[in-house]
Amino acid sequence: MPLFTLATPMQHESVVKRSRFLAHAAPITSVEQAPAFLTTAREPDATHHCWAYRFGEAYRSSDDGEPAGTAGRPILAAIDGQQCDRVMVVVARWFGGIKLGAGGLVRAYNGAASECLRLASRLPLVARTRVTIACGFDHVASVHQWLARVGADKLGESYSDTGMDIAIELPLANLARLKTGLRDATRGQARCMEDPE
Repeated sequence: MPLFTLATPMQHESVVKRSRFLAHAAPITSVEQAPAFLTTAREPDATHHCWAYRFGEAYRSSDDGEPAGTAGRPILAAIDGQQCDRVMVVVARWFGGIKLGAGGLVRAYNGAASECLRLASRLPLVARTRVTIACGFDHVASVHQWLARVGADKLGESYSDTGMDIAIELPLANLARLKTGLRDATRGQARCMEDPE
């Protein structure tokens, strides 16, 4: 199942039994960005700021004073349910005077986060991999042509007496095509080595 991140930040407001819920969602490029987004999403007069993020296998959530399991986990469930990754959602709540109960809080926080993510503009996440290509000087032009064909980004290069190493990153789905293309274009002279994770 494809995963998505957000193209731009998004907000969505809902009201449940006079309590106001304002969801802020944004893409994050690292786990370290999460605290900064939480700070910018804070509403000065809100009663609670519950949040969750997912960045690959890393995730965290907070109920921020709401009963345990009624806010942060439902927000994380919304992120996962909308097939999102590299995303953080903060839901600010203003208490409206009517207690919602545990089930009501779960539904309200999950609903605010889900709708915010559903309405947001999304970008598909493409799995990428890093590879180093070793080739002789006489094959450099062929290698560069193949890098363009498979959507590779050059990360760096180093030289030796016999040729060069080119470090690249490319969509994982294009790796087999690159290996075959390089083998054919260089008669097996260029070597493609996958970098360890």
